[in-house]
Amino acid sequence: MIFTTPLPFIKEFIDQLDQGIRECAPTRKLSKAQRWWLSFCLMGILLSNSVCWAAFERVGLGGYQQAALSWMFRWSKLLWPLLLHVSIMLVLKRYGITEGVLVGDDSDKQRAKVTQRIFEAHKLFDKKTGGYFNGQTMVFLFLVTPKVSLPVGFRFYQPDPVVKEWKKNEEKLKQQGVKKSERPPRPAPNPAYPSKGQLLLDLLEEFKFYHPGLVVKAILADAL
Repeated sequence: MIFTTPLPFIKEFIDQLDQGIRECAPTRKLSKAQRWWLSFCLMGILLSNSVCWAAFERVGLGGYQQAALSWMFRWSKLLWPLLLHVSIMLVLKRYGITEGVLVGDDSDKQRAKVTQRIFEAHKLFDKKTGGYFNGQTMVFLFLVTPKVSLPVGFRFYQPDPVVKEWKKNEEKLKQQGVKKSERPPRPAPNPAYPSKGQLLLDLLEEFKFYHPGLVVKAILADAL
């Protein structure tokens, strides 16, 4: 299936997004180019069942070139966190949701062996094989309700290289039988490398800021 113009319900959603952004940040709004780009991407996702610039270009009959789609994503001055939370507000309003449970979790995603341009990629332990792979770690926050469950925030986690090196040295000293009192202490936390727990707290603070009227019945998390 192909398209030349967005469907009416997508246009309506973009209009509501723009209105919500204006209400949350009176000095900001969606430009004409941003509105068209978002409409085109939503239509592309709907018809191709994927998030792929090349697929969007094909189903959109060249209405947007692949390079232009990618450029808008990387360089457009969209307020992404605000865009996400205004979208969430519209979903909650649409389904009449006033309460729910927040669930925090993390996930490791394997990437190529060489990822010079992928954000926060690092060496990860593979629980299945016992080896290691190159990838990304993301901390998620989900809202679970009787009607719908949806992701409401995420952060990329990057381990502190100083702490990582300390752990390696700590393990070697343990194997050598060096007493704890004689081993170097754990380095102090570096704000530039927040822990997974701190990232989850940041997500909770952000959610509270944008959705103060939602009743949170419980907050769940695993080993975070």
